[in-house]
Amino acid sequence: MLSCKVAVVILNWNGKSFLEKFLPTVLLHSSNAQVIVADNQSTDNSIEFLKAHYPQIKIISNPSNDGFAKGYNRALKQIDAEYYILLNSDVEVTANWLEPIIELLDAHPKIAACQPKILDYQHASKFEYAGASGGFIDKYGYPFCRGRIFNALEDDKGQYDSLTEVFWATGACMFLRAEAFWKAGGFDDDYFAHMEEIDVCWRMKNLGYQIYVEPKSKIYHVGGGTLNKLSPKKTFLNFRNNLITLTKNASPKFLFFKIIYRMILDGVAAFKFLLEGHGSHFFAVIKAHFSFYIHLPSTLKKRNEIRLKPGFKDTTSGVYENNIVYAHFVKGVKYYSDLK
Repeated sequence: MLSCKVAVVILNWNGKSFLEKFLPTVLLHSSNAQVIVADNQSTDNSIEFLKAHYPQIKIISNPSNDGFAKGYNRALKQIDAEYYILLNSDVEVTANWLEPIIELLDAHPKIAACQPKILDYQHASKFEYAGASGGFIDKYGYPFCRGRIFNALEDDKGQYDSLTEVFWATGACMFLRAEAFWKAGGFDDDYFAHMEEIDVCWRMKNLGYQIYVEPKSKIYHVGGGTLNKLSPKKTFLNFRNNLITLTKNASPKFLFFKIIYRMILDGVAAFKFLLEGHGSHFFAVIKAHFSFYIHLPSTLKKRNEIRLKPGFKDTTSGVYENNIVYAHFVKGVKYYSDLK
């Protein structure tokens, strides 16, 4: 069992090129933390590279590649730390990226998770898709960010530099209070990847915890390092896991109708893929819905277990009580600051 106060845990699967590029900066700016690489059975000599060039880095070898959710669960169970920092291998950290958030967590025990401001590595003046300056959802479970609504990415002009309570923190760089994470049950192994951070944040919020973004900490994210943005598998996981997340965690009020409405909107999105010539993504959405139906009994069982946890209470803090799809695609709202 590895023991420390702050553990920076990088989940790796065939990310040797990212480790070569970004590990030096992580080590340079993380002197107050233990850096650990959890490897999901890479086949690109990642482990050999680490052992040869970074013998000081602790390595956890997972027995198989079971994705982000189960991969992190397996690794984190072997680390005794007050705070976990889940860091993607395709991230460039900056000086002072740890201190503001650790100070925040030390001062506020009810904050379970926090993220830094995330900018695009290739376009440093823009927010990055996977988190921007803090995540939110609308009442139908659609996620968006301060700085990113669907694919509309804003330029960072300091407009979202305030410390703010949000609904979810990105898995690309997620500071977690270990006690709260495990109290909520950790990640859902069945997700594999995508939406698991929203799911666990929602569960922690329903147990009375808070989620924050602290933009004094800043990182640059490449994005799409494991599953490309154009991957049909990513489309499948996003649509399926989002429906499961909504079903597991949302208040029972109008939940059935919200799910039906979501399915209609997902159908519209599927046909939009088809009309744009992305047939594989059309079928990925259809497959996601069938997978949702198949998993519905186990999803409802998980929902019941979540709601029986001591201290559980439905929360709407950080929920946009309108339809983000309508606001963006019909009304043309591109900026978080223009949402009403």
